[in-house]
Amino acid sequence: MTQRVPALDRSPALRRKDTLRKIVRQRQLYLMILPAILSVAVFTYAPLFGWWMAFSDFKIGKPIFSAPWAGLKYFIEFFTDSADAGHVILNTVVMNVSSLVLGLVCALVFAIFLKEVRWGRFRRFVQSASFFPYFMSWVIIYAVIYALFSSDGAVNSSLQSAGLINKPLNILGNPNTSWGLIITVDVWNILGYNSVMFIAAIAGIPEEQYEAARMDGATRYQEMWFVTLPNLIPTLIVLLILGSGSIFNSYLDQFFIFTNTLNISTMEVFDYYIYRFGLKLGNFSYATAVGIVKTLISLILLIGVNWLSRKTTEQALF
Repeated sequence: MTQRVPALDRSPALRRKDTLRKIVRQRQLYLMILPAILSVAVFTYAPLFGWWMAFSDFKIGKPIFSAPWAGLKYFIEFFTDSADAGHVILNTVVMNVSSLVLGLVCALVFAIFLKEVRWGRFRRFVQSASFFPYFMSWVIIYAVIYALFSSDGAVNSSLQSAGLINKPLNILGNPNTSWGLIITVDVWNILGYNSVMFIAAIAGIPEEQYEAARMDGATRYQEMWFVTLPNLIPTLIVLLILGSGSIFNSYLDQFFIFTNTLNISTMEVFDYYIYRFGLKLGNFSYATAVGIVKTLISLILLIGVNWLSRKTTEQALF
């Protein structure tokens, strides 16, 4: 009978040969994931060579690597010479953190109560209807918002007809209402996506836990509070960690459509700021530097939240 050589006693040549055999046996699996790997490499990592522009005085029409070296000039300019850093960071953090927290809380409550609906067809209809806005174009969403809240929109017309206001409210152009409007629309847009995650987690809760709670005399609200909610905490933490890494990432099309000359002071976020300096003003070196700052802050924030979650709840993504 042939004895197998322990893995620790094998020579490097034998281990390489075993690895090669495994790759050959699983070649179909590797071929299936190859398009995804190539897509990420070509469209995500290859464009990173453009980061060179942040450290040089790049001008359009000239080779990127022949531009004069600028060092950290544009990074320093963003934080010291520019007066924009403060309001750009503030706008981005306030709107995205508010959307993240309110979006998760609303989706959690929505999923828990939707689970209690006994009529299956109605429950599926509500679930599908709540998910539909996630696929809608921001152009269509803004068209609806404009029809409702513009100076001659349905809301102003109704309020004037009722005698509640004398002149139309400038909701879309008022800096004081910009944050509330965009956060509300964002929560509505993402509600269905987040709730699907919680609904899937609810489906995985053992029925025995509910039966045990009912045997102890628990009401339906007590079941939600003591059985459903605790089982959703891991899902909530995962979504919170994933969302924290995107706090500085905003949908450019969303803010591009909703931003105008009247509310730009409260609506300009990192992505719109980068677009304005890069594509509109042609200052690609400065825009690239700001983009790198945004990426590094997002990465640090993601790692920090993941570490904090691991220390406090012993649950983390990595």
